[in-house]
Amino acid sequence: MAYEHSYGATLKNNATETSAVDFLLMSDSRFRKPSKKERKEVLNRFGLPMTFSRAFDLVLLPSQGSLGISSTPVGQLILIELKTTQKKLTNNPDGFFFGATENEFRLADKLGEQYCFCFISLHPESKSYVILTFKELESKIKTKRLQYQINL
Repeated sequence: MAYEHSYGATLKNNATETSAVDFLLMSDSRFRKPSKKERKEVLNRFGLPMTFSRAFDLVLLPSQGSLGISSTPVGQLILIELKTTQKKLTNNPDGFFFGATENEFRLADKLGEQYCFCFISLHPESKSYVILTFKELESKIKTKRLQYQINL
């Protein structure tokens, strides 16, 4: 029974993230969803190990009509980690509740302003997104707690 609940929650979260990616890609053509090959290339260009391959969801290019991830100088790429909710947020990201991995925070610390968190509200009355650097996010965090996830 717990498995069924967990599986259902995972499917719902995956659908929400897919909707968020679609929303961003349609909102701004600077957002790109990297292929597996491009994800590996981006990490290599930043001189980072593959352990960070799941620590970002999208890449933000510097301008509309940019040629692509591979042809953009690495100094102009911004890695984007999505945090998505269907909650109505009248002042996004205020009121946002989300989880983050240690890897996401480590990568944000390593890349500085070239790594951002993107907070997306998919609620029909507050559909919006806000991009924050790690420094900006840290100044907004009200509470943070550590949670261990363990596989046996």
